[in-house]
Amino acid sequence: MDSEVGPLRAVLLHRPGNELKRLTPRNNDKLLFDSIPWVSRAQQEHDAFAEVLRGRGVEVLLLADVLRTALEDQRAHAAGVHAAVDDRRLGSDLADSLRSHLTSVDAPALAEVLMAGMTFEELPSAEGASLVRMMHHPRDFAVDPLPNLLFTRDSSAWIGDRVAISSLTMPARRRETALLDLIYAYHPRFRHAARAYGAHSAPIEGGDVMLLAPGVVAIGVGERTTPAGAESLARSVFADGLAHTVLAVPIEQSRATMHLDTVCTMVDVDAVVMYPLARDSLTAFTIKPTGDGGVKVAGPTPFLEAAAEAMEIDRLRVIDTGLDPVTAEREQWDDGNNTLALAPGVVVGYERNAETNERLTAAGIEVLPITGSELGSGRGGPRCMSCPVRRDPPPKRH
Repeated sequence: MDSEVGPLRAVLLHRPGNELKRLTPRNNDKLLFDSIPWVSRAQQEHDAFAEVLRGRGVEVLLLADVLRTALEDQRAHAAGVHAAVDDRRLGSDLADSLRSHLTSVDAPALAEVLMAGMTFEELPSAEGASLVRMMHHPRDFAVDPLPNLLFTRDSSAWIGDRVAISSLTMPARRRETALLDLIYAYHPRFRHAARAYGAHSAPIEGGDVMLLAPGVVAIGVGERTTPAGAESLARSVFADGLAHTVLAVPIEQSRATMHLDTVCTMVDVDAVVMYPLARDSLTAFTIKPTGDGGVKVAGPTPFLEAAAEAMEIDRLRVIDTGLDPVTAEREQWDDGNNTLALAPGVVVGYERNAETNERLTAAGIEVLPITGSELGSGRGGPRCMSCPVRRDPPPKRH
């Protein structure tokens, strides 16, 4: 897979599950949600999103299904138990008890614990006294839930024929990579997939990784992806022959612009939808291989210029989010820039971003609108909620 817009053939989604029911006003900030979603409505919205994709010929893989299948392998099952049990949190005795219990459960039950977590009152009964158990509230988490699994783009990203397992920055999300690690290692479909990046490397998240064109990768550097992560991934894709140019793009470190794909996304082979305030301020460092295993870095230069030069086009067409500064800010917050391309010039976007969608339509982009009133409560749009695992090559420019 070498672009953001080649015809999409297969995608990994996560249908919201019981992990979202763990969110309360007491923990939603820690778990990175801005509000408490109405879970059944979020599931309806996600089902409709998946149906839009299927209706365009996309194979939809659901994370819970592939996780359960992977856990049927005893090695994956053992890895899942290891990922769930934190000795430092539980203490050795309680950890051993939970580890023994989880080792005995079947794949669906373990998958549920890995995704939805487990409270202290849900732990198996144990012999003897445990200060850890006694001093925690029964509804405290012994195993944290993973409500952000919904955003499958962040935890892994495909570059060429290899998968990059993200090194997630926020504590609430770090265990997600263990799940993706075992899925790609043990699910029959992915067992032979080579790795472009590992979860134990410097911090990088898939929402910051954008395949602008064959051989050209942009990496946002900000709240979630560090300069060291961007450089490490650049060196990796150069070594594997997956890219000839990487653009490291500094972005504001804020909740509204946590990833590069909250600022802009590709909507055609030569076009992006972009937050207007970022249009002139966004810059890029251009990284290229030296041929002897090293890299050379130039810049920074304006992002749009650097991108066009790397893509070998005259210019990158820009479609602004909204028509005025207030609308642009509102629709950027509501993920107006966070579209998922199903093919060149065909994207999925939230219907509530009406002015951005109108501007896309006027520019010749077909917009497939979906409802996201509940799905968006964790700050993420259609691109955030999807990890493409197979695309056809984009059409060649004439």
